[in-house]
Amino acid sequence: MDAVRLAHDGAERRTDAGMTDRLSAMLSLEQVRGFVVVAEEGNFRRAAERLRMTQPPLSRQIQKLERDIGVLLLDRTQRQVELTPAGAVFLAEARRLLALAEAAPSTARLVAAGRTGTVRIGFTATTGFGYLGRFLNEISRSLPEVELTLTEQVSAVQFEELSSGKLDLAFARPPFDRAEFDARLVHREPLVLAVPEGHRLVGTRPLELTELEGERLLVYAPGPARYFAELLATTLAGISYDSADQLTQVHTMLALVAAGRGLALVPETASHLHPEGVRYRPLAGVREPVELYAVWRRQPANPALRRVIELLQAWPDS
Repeated sequence: MDAVRLAHDGAERRTDAGMTDRLSAMLSLEQVRGFVVVAEEGNFRRAAERLRMTQPPLSRQIQKLERDIGVLLLDRTQRQVELTPAGAVFLAEARRLLALAEAAPSTARLVAAGRTGTVRIGFTATTGFGYLGRFLNEISRSLPEVELTLTEQVSAVQFEELSSGKLDLAFARPPFDRAEFDARLVHREPLVLAVPEGHRLVGTRPLELTELEGERLLVYAPGPARYFAELLATTLAGISYDSADQLTQVHTMLALVAAGRGLALVPETASHLHPEGVRYRPLAGVREPVELYAVWRRQPANPALRRVIELLQAWPDS
């Protein structure tokens, strides 16, 4: 025990993190459990009875524990055992380690069943104003132990991060590689026209597309906003208009509409945004709706994601 007591001189300078590392790296659960019971009983005899073993092997177990970590954990007297300062810190870490060990089997079963875990979700800006919020609430209700992490991204970036494994699930616009990804159409909505306050087209009746002849329209950048750029071209085929700034984000487009930079065709959910000076007009005769897909890699390995996909498949689209 002399060597143990010499090591005690530096015990108070040891950090919690270092002690935790040694716990997990070199100690058996039997040693840790024995120490915790001795600390709680304050007596080796009672601790041995509680552990259903004899006292000498328990004493040797604790001595080996102290030698292994190089710290005196217990002050021993003839009648009782007390924790050293280092022992008090070690006790808290030991209890945490035992709790983790006891929870590990059930946690592993929950993870394998998809009842717990993490699902990383990407979504486009306007998705958050409609379908997404309702579906996230359904996940939280049905799978309360599943953690969701959310990232707002344009569709093209979401598909890149699905491929690289940085995302598990994307709420995005087509097109996408159907050989690589599986998907479900979850939402359709019409286009509406965002008009600056005071413009001649402000009103309430559905607007004919021919009334956009000669107007200045904000358009979508064909690269990052490919889906909306192609949808706009299809919708306005045969209409002559002045093309203004090329943009990718709907909220930026609405800010420029408010500034009088032009008109904009946006998804109906964008009308949940109310920038000052912007009014929305319904459109008549527009056949192409805005579509939103849930997209994921085929044969996903994440059990929690598989449970979320099951919910998704049963969840009504809108």
